[in-house]
Amino acid sequence: MENRDDRREKGKKMMQGNRGFRMDQQNHTPRKHQQQQHQQHQQQQEEMEPHSPSNGQQPSIASVNEGLTIDLTNFRKPGEKTYTQRSRLFVGNLPPDITEEELRKMFEKYGKPGEVFIHKDKGFGFIRLETRTLAEIAKAELDNLPIRGKQLRVRFACHSAALTIRNLPQFVSNELLEEAFCMFGQVERAVVIVDDRGRATGKGIIEFAGKPAARKALDRCADGSLLLTTFPRPVLVEPMDQYDDEEGLPEKLIPKNQMYHKEREQPPRFAQPGSFEYEYAMRWKALIDMEKQQQQQVDRNIQEAREKMEVEMEAARHEHQVMLMRQDLMRRQEELRRMEELHNQEVQKRKQIELRQEEDRRRREEEARRQQEEMIRRQQEGFKGSFPDSREQEMRMGQMNMGGSMALNNRASMANANVQASSNVPGTIMPDSTAMGMTPPPADRFGQSSSIEGLGTMGANQPGFTRGAPGADFGPNKRRRY
Repeated sequence: MENRDDRREKGKKMMQGNRGFRMDQQNHTPRKHQQQQHQQHQQQQEEMEPHSPSNGQQPSIASVNEGLTIDLTNFRKPGEKTYTQRSRLFVGNLPPDITEEELRKMFEKYGKPGEVFIHKDKGFGFIRLETRTLAEIAKAELDNLPIRGKQLRVRFACHSAALTIRNLPQFVSNELLEEAFCMFGQVERAVVIVDDRGRATGKGIIEFAGKPAARKALDRCADGSLLLTTFPRPVLVEPMDQYDDEEGLPEKLIPKNQMYHKEREQPPRFAQPGSFEYEYAMRWKALIDMEKQQQQQVDRNIQEAREKMEVEMEAARHEHQVMLMRQDLMRRQEELRRMEELHNQEVQKRKQIELRQEEDRRRREEEARRQQEEMIRRQQEGFKGSFPDSREQEMRMGQMNMGGSMALNNRASMANANVQASSNVPGTIMPDSTAMGMTPPPADRFGQSSSIEGLGTMGANQPGFTRGAPGADFGPNKRRRY
């Protein structure tokens, strides 16, 4: 590295020496020779300039555009945005009586102008063309063009809505940069700056269509932290410094004041060793070297701090991921527990529903059975009401027998009384049944062996006419009767 730096410094010194030698030759050239060169240069300029009319008037704007045609389609890149701030030109040294229509006609051959503005009091204006390439062509052709006794000064206007982006991650492209900053407003251009080998330098440029969007991006990024990738390193947004590295500062634009002449008294040269200039030149070099060394030391410290920050960030990221995994696991366990509880509750509800349904089914079956039994009972009761059974018939016959026995007893008592009365009355004799020719009924007529007098005893519960038992055999030609 040291040899390369030494060779580079030697090459710079040789170039400076050659340049100083040429300047010395120019400064020591005789005045007569300089006048000849100046005359030749003026003649060349007159040949290059369009011929002016014989009356000495300046060429008109229409005459400048005559005979010049440009195919605009060849200067438009695919997908290129049109009428952006990059194609905006500053036009100075305008005549005081020029109008916007005349300025528009002057640039018509480079495409249809978009924005045209003239400040007549200060003699300058702005015009916006379709593309950057057309603006470069217009600048090259119309710069220093004489118009009404003045030479136009055409430059690219400063981009007031451009921002510099620093601390970009490694894998950020132009498209991703534009996508990230389009939230603040319309983005005209987004570029990630690379070195001569195409490697990202960590810097970029954002050009918005207007100042409000640029101001919004500055404020938001200053208050917060804008992250473009997974790497948690925020980008830094700053207003872009405007530089003109194309035209530079020509000699004609330097003000020729007293300080100018004082500084230009000595031509470019090398300081002689041992002189006053040499001593302070070496002190200046030592100061510059010290600044360079301190800057390198600061850069090394910053680089070490960045590496340390990256290591700590990786460790913290790992811990953070582990913590997130734990939280996620706990969350899933809690969710699983809730799901199990819900499942258990659902199972219990289903069991309760099944039990309730079983109870309802049993109750319905019991109710149906009771209804069926009640219906059978009612049917039986209705059948009994039409046809009384043997027991009821026996009870009824018993009641009838009781009534018959009571009547017989009453009759017997009455008969005894009559007999007693007749015994007391002479000549009254009860006739005998046999004497009257009546025979008593047999004892087996009603199916019982007791005498008829036994039926008349009070309080006796003698059965009535006997009947066969249910299911008894009644003979082949007999059937049960109620």
